[in-house]
Amino acid sequence: MKLFQAIKTGVFSFTQWFMKSPIIVKLFLVALVIAVGYFVMTKVTGNKTASVQYQMAVAEKGTIISTVSASGQVTSNNSAVVTTEASGVVTKIFVENGQKILAGDQIAEIEPDLEGKQRQAQAYASYQSAQNSLANTKANQYTSQADLFNNWDTYMKIAQNSTYTNSDGSPNTSNRDLPQYITTNDKWLAAETIYKNQANVLAQAQTSLNSAWLSYQQTSPIVYAPISGTITGLSLQIGSVLTAQSGSSGNSVSQTIARVKTDATPTVTVNLTEIDAPKIAIGDKATITLDALADKTFTGKVISIDTIGAVSSGVTTYPAIIKLDTDAPEIFANMSAQANIITDTKSDVLLVPNTSITKQNNESMVKIMKNGQISQVTVQTGISSDTQTEIVSGVAEGDTVVTGSTTPTTIRTTTTQSVFGSTRGGFGGIGR
Repeated sequence: MKLFQAIKTGVFSFTQWFMKSPIIVKLFLVALVIAVGYFVMTKVTGNKTASVQYQMAVAEKGTIISTVSASGQVTSNNSAVVTTEASGVVTKIFVENGQKILAGDQIAEIEPDLEGKQRQAQAYASYQSAQNSLANTKANQYTSQADLFNNWDTYMKIAQNSTYTNSDGSPNTSNRDLPQYITTNDKWLAAETIYKNQANVLAQAQTSLNSAWLSYQQTSPIVYAPISGTITGLSLQIGSVLTAQSGSSGNSVSQTIARVKTDATPTVTVNLTEIDAPKIAIGDKATITLDALADKTFTGKVISIDTIGAVSSGVTTYPAIIKLDTDAPEIFANMSAQANIITDTKSDVLLVPNTSITKQNNESMVKIMKNGQISQVTVQTGISSDTQTEIVSGVAEGDTVVTGSTTPTTIRTTTTQSVFGSTRGGFGGIGR
């Protein structure tokens, strides 16, 4: 009873003192009580560390296909444009889209305007000039041929006389150093050279004539098909007006009015990196997908590789052309394409996931799980695909290989007992 009275008196005296104490003393005492209570009452129940978890796979035999991926576009080398330099009003249309035509067939007829007539007249004048040039070239060829024969005849008469030929018919080499013989010989050799060169001049004149005729056709009121095939992209209608087009230098420029598509299968041009280009060979098979036709996959083969390449912003690429195996009318020029080129295929080989292989000191390593223990072995690898790698040695069929692991972070749990009897997880606190 006396002890209880003493404690009660002590608590009352402390309370009176505390109430009269400065505020800084009160705050200090409160903080001290909280700190002591926390460190005394807190019980650390333990650190829980989860064990490492491994992802595994079984090494097994199968077929692996090694590919190189590249992107590019559908090229338009299976079609030709129908162009004209004529200007005026379309009066007739002889074909329609989807129609089969032959080279030289009429596509449309135009009633020329004044500028169209002027261009046509200039083109025809150039064609006539080319005709005259060809005729003059032919006349010069005849003249050079006659000179050749005359000089040859003169040379033979001198070369065969007794001054320059011995009695047994052999050349008299000493006399053939005389000026008369040398001059005659040089004349016929020069005539021969002129005649042969005239043949080249004649071929050039014929080419110029053909070019002049094609230029005239471009200005002609009749538009002709350049090749045989199927007409596509024809948007003209009777009454349409074609305006004359000119380049920056003032020269007339052709305008496209349609295309003629051949039966050749489409091709895709893709850009290979300098790492992938040496892996590709002519004839390699490929699968192609198009952004515009996402639900379809096409097949083809590599028919060309540009080994010179091109450099842009310090990056080198090597264009490769893939020819599709079949024609597809729904494939249009310049569509974006992705290709997977098959570089190698192997059957009945040991395979493991790519994620099971690591590199150490330029060696390939694989972790194997046996009897609950993990060991690391050096392996020799072969070809690989996007997901698997061929194992030549170091791993046996049926071995369990580690493809990955997860290590959960350490979890620290604590329980705090309040001085007032309440329990809180974590850092706890004073019960309220």
